[in-house]
Amino acid sequence: QVQLGESGGGSVQAGESLRLSCAASRFIENNYCMAWFRQAPGKEREVVATLWRYSGTTYYADSVKGRFTVSQDFARSTLYLEMNSLKPEDTAMYYCATAPLPAGSWCRELEYNYWGQGTQVTVSK
Repeated sequence: QVQLGESGGGSVQAGESLRLSCAASRFIENNYCMAWFRQAPGKEREVVATLWRYSGTTYYADSVKGRFTVSQDFARSTLYLEMNSLKPEDTAMYYCATAPLPAGSWCRELEYNYWGQGTQVTVSK
């Protein structure tokens, strides 16, 4: 079992930045993926960014590419999401998730089985 806890959300104006953190309750093995998802009211949950702990390989949704950066503190099993040039359309609840990566799979296509409670990000014009 892994428990995840997100922090760092808040209310900002368009163009500003936020840094989200996701801390795990135990050391997460290096064959795990970690990911950030978001869900806006009335919309489906979408993947924002993923990271494979073993290599640090990352993936970004097109909507955040060039503005968001996902990174990890491997030893602390902590995932970060640096969000710059925020837009009103980035407003959502942001969730952290993790799961082991089967051979031949991609983090962005994984069915995640451990989730955090989420942290709200609100961007005003």
